[in-house]
Formats: sequence, structure tokens, C-alpha cells
Amino acid sequence: MLKNASPRQIAFFIALFTTLAGALSMALFWLLAGMQPTFHWLWSLWPVLLFAGSYFIALAYIKKYIYRKVKLIYKTIHQHKVSPQEKNAPIDGASNVMEDVEREVNEWAQRQEDEIEKYKSWAEYRRKFVGDISHELKTPIFNIQGYLHSLLDGGLEDTSVNMSFLQKAIKNVERLHTIVEDLSAISRLESGELILEMQVFDIKALAEEVMEDLEFKAQNRNISLELKDGASQSFRVRADRESIRQVFTNLLHNSIKYGKPGGRTKVGFYDMDKYILVEVADNGIGIAAKHLPHVFDRFYRADKSRSRAQGGSGLGLSIVKHIVEAHKQTINVRSTQELGSTFGFTLEKA
Repeated sequence: MLKNASPRQIAFFIALFTTLAGALSMALFWLLAGMQPTFHWLWSLWPVLLFAGSYFIALAYIKKYIYRKVKLIYKTIHQHKVSPQEKNAPIDGASNVMEDVEREVNEWAQRQEDEIEKYKSWAEYRRKFVGDISHELKTPIFNIQGYLHSLLDGGLEDTSVNMSFLQKAIKNVERLHTIVEDLSAISRLESGELILEMQVFDIKALAEEVMEDLEFKAQNRNISLELKDGASQSFRVRADRESIRQVFTNLLHNSIKYGKPGGRTKVGFYDMDKYILVEVADNGIGIAAKHLPHVFDRFYRADKSRSRAQGGSGLGLSIVKHIVEAHKQTINVRSTQELGSTFGFTLEKA
């Protein structure tokens, strides 16, 4: 009966029970004393006075009790200070204050649980990230150290190895520089420091520019870069042109790096009403199904030995994902081993 009752309802029942108890007590007293009750109109006032007095006293104490408990709860769960107006605000019985407090406490508990899970996830991410960075940096640093020590130990005078060791050391320095630059790019993207310069441009023209820039690398591996049949139509999109250039560059470079000699990489465009779907597809070595959920993770390499032999920082696809998501768009991958891979991302149509 009193479940979820307001302070006024509780006070009413307390006053009612008090009045009934008082009336029964007086009747019992008269009965035991053998007294004959004499009725007077003044006697009819005392139940009213007892009820009213009990009601207001009970209501005052209940409100004070609830206020003190609510205040302690709010001091615990709220991160902001309460204004003087909020401190002195009356507790209205119709507002179901205890239900509100229970709801807020449950919400606070859920937020705390979510934050704990988030902190655990961040801690695990940082631990893994630091381990990945140290592992990725260790290899080129160790190589550079070995080549330089060899040169200092007499290799510098040996014309058969000195230039070769210097070239290998420079190659590892360039790899270190690539890793640092890519880490800096991801940091800017995640922190929001990289401001996108949105503009309207022809996505097909940009794809052709990047394909032309990478044509020499593609020829060295005997891989052709071309547009898909039906992709001759131009589409104007609204995006950061240089950032999307980097997306194209990374995706096409990967398709060349992991493509099969004599293979091909095709770029296609598909009209999706308000958006354009851009796809970069190749017939290369492909990616195993177990690796697909992780291809956009930092430093993740499906074939570690081959990936490092091909160079790169291991951060290219992670940067691609960050750039696309910074445009509030999506990117996905479909792949089958020995059949090839297709990376697709959307852009807003201008």
C-alpha cells in the first residue's frame, strides 16, 4: 500500500494511524475505568487536532529525513556543486523524489561501470600500443646500430661493403621517419587537431592523379592501375581533397605492394543517392578471414615477415580509417586469399 508513496501520503497514513490509536486508547481507558463517556462538541475537535498535528509533524520530519539522505546521495554521485536555490528547493510529494533519486543513482552506477570498462579498454590499448611501437622501432634501430658499428669497426675502409651498409642504414632511417610521421598523423586525427578543409572536387580526377603518381611503382611490379568499366563518369564530392588523396595513395600502394606480378588494381565509383561509394579492388594475395577484423588496427600485419620486407610503418590502413571516419563516413574491406581484396569507402556527394 505504501510502495512508492510520496512524503505527503506517508504522513497522512501516520496521522491516520495515530488518531485511530488515540481514539482506541481513550475508549479503552474509559471502558477499564468504568466511566461513562460524556459527549460534548469540544470532544469532537481533539481527533481533528490530533490528526492535523500528527500529519504536519510527520511530514516535516519525513521531508527533513529524505532531504538529508538525498543530499548525501547527491554529494556522492554529482560532480557539480548545488546552487543555493537547489539546496533550499522544497521536496514536493507529487514529484516522486525517491523514484527520481533511485533513477539517478542507477544512471550514475551505469556511468561508473561504463567508465571503468572504458578505462580498462584504454589501459589494454595503451599496453598493446606501447608494445607494438617498441617492437616496430626496435628493428630499424637495431639494424642502423649494426650497420654503423660495422662501418666503425673497419667496414668504412672496405669499398665492397661501405656503400651497401650506408644505403641499408639510410633505408632503415627512412622507415623510422615513416613510422614517426604516420604516428603524428594519427595523433592529429584522434585529437581533432587536424582540421579538414572541405571542398568540392572531382573524385575521378583525384583517383587518376594518384594512379599516375604510383604508375612507376606499379610498373616495377608489373601491376596495372586502371578504372573499372563504367567508372568513366565523373562525380563531384565534398571532402578534404588532400586527405582523400592520402586515402587513395595508401590503398593503391598496398594493392601494389601485396599484388601478384602481372596483376591489376581497379578503382570504381558507385552512385548511392546522397553518397558515392569508392572501391579499390585488386587480384592480389588477399587476406585471410581471421585477419579481416583487424586490418585497420595499428601495426597489424597479416603476414608479418612479408609486410616488413615490403617496408612501410604498419599504420597506413589505420590512417585511412581515421581519415574516412573524420569525414563521418564508413570504410570496409572484402577479401579472399589468392583472389584479392576490395576496400570500399563512402564520401558525401556535392
